[in-house]
Amino acid sequence: MTETVPAYVVAPPPVVTLPVAGSGALFPVRRIYCVGRNYVEHIREMKEGDERDPPFFFQKPRDAIVPTGASLPYPVGTADFQHEIELVIAMGRGGRSIPEAEALDHVYGYAIGIDLTRRDRQVDMRKRMLPWEAGKAFDRSAPCGPVHPAGTTGHRLSGAISLSVNGVERQRGDLSQMIWNVPEIVAKLSQDYALEAGDIIMSGTPAGVGPVGPGDVMTGAIAGLGEITIAVVEAEA
Repeated sequence: MTETVPAYVVAPPPVVTLPVAGSGALFPVRRIYCVGRNYVEHIREMKEGDERDPPFFFQKPRDAIVPTGASLPYPVGTADFQHEIELVIAMGRGGRSIPEAEALDHVYGYAIGIDLTRRDRQVDMRKRMLPWEAGKAFDRSAPCGPVHPAGTTGHRLSGAISLSVNGVERQRGDLSQMIWNVPEIVAKLSQDYALEAGDIIMSGTPAGVGPVGPGDVMTGAIAGLGEITIAVVEAEA
């Protein structure tokens, strides 16, 4: 008897992947989680929140990922398009309520990401006590570099993190300055969501966020993970 294969009424979306550094393998992305306000100086520059608040999380769609070297059209619906350099945590194992002491055992590796933000839209949503999606979860809002296996680079608990625009440095900090470090982020997030292999977590940004526009080139760097480069071009017609 021949098994009937169900037909899709529309084409299924493609699998979103990130390259794995040093190999031809690919890391399939399931979800993108983001940590809000995880560096004290960034909290102070944004003049928002209590520095002692526990971490909170929001999400971006996985198809918001764009690779290093990409050219991004200036997004619609904003006059204040900003960069936020971030360490990306790539999960190799899932779990719920993961103990902090075991959290690093669930991490496959790390990457460099840029949390692109329509800041004017985010601020407007916050003032109106509405969700942040308009400011954070738009098309092509999650540039991300290759995933570096932790077995090769070690776990990224300290090290320089920076971003420059057209060769001029704007953001610089150290991963050790995160209010909530990698094990704490994984443990806390897993209390609210059942994490799975393929999830990635953008872990927050240091101070120095600012606007970019057509013609600007962003270069993000994290010690041990190399660099990523993203160019901004004119908005699509």
